[in-house]
Amino acid sequence: MSQVLSKLVKEIRCCTLCAEHLPLGPRPIIQVSSTAKILIVGQAPGSRVHETGIPFNDPSGDRLREWMGIDKEIFYDDKKVALVPMGFCFPGTGKSGDLPPRSECADTWRVKLLEQLPNIKLTIIVGQYAQAWHLDNGGKENLTETVMAWKEYWPKAIPLPHPSPRNNIWLKKNPWFEEEVLPSLRRKVKAVLK
Repeated sequence: MSQVLSKLVKEIRCCTLCAEHLPLGPRPIIQVSSTAKILIVGQAPGSRVHETGIPFNDPSGDRLREWMGIDKEIFYDDKKVALVPMGFCFPGTGKSGDLPPRSECADTWRVKLLEQLPNIKLTIIVGQYAQAWHLDNGGKENLTETVMAWKEYWPKAIPLPHPSPRNNIWLKKNPWFEEEVLPSLRRKVKAVLK
């Protein structure tokens, strides 16, 4: 890891910018290395991830690894995969799941951090908040249209729905996703990591 990135990561891990708004307190969770070739951009850690400090250490992570066709060993190798959510800390829970990621993270850290990841060959953009920030014009009208238009962002990036079990209904309604998108994603991940 470069000295600049190492210093930046230390600053991020000590961040308390929005502490007063976080029900469980600050615990910034990221995984980065200047050699990483795949960048996974998620929403924000859930409560289980907050407890363990391990990104995507939950059923969503299991599904995401399955979608990518990789195991935990590769997924948690920071030299290969960077995990940089839109919000680095658990934002709390609302009526229908976790609250949106807090904007302070992206406003303060995102550009500086992404500049230190020069070897990214594929950016996997998970969920609407990540897509709004990372895609031209914030993506399409809604998440489904954005994911349906995945070829517009390919081969540098790919928008995905959130892999949460809460999205099982979406997956059932959109069988084209597993039939068309996932095989291409797996091939690309394999090629990038070769």
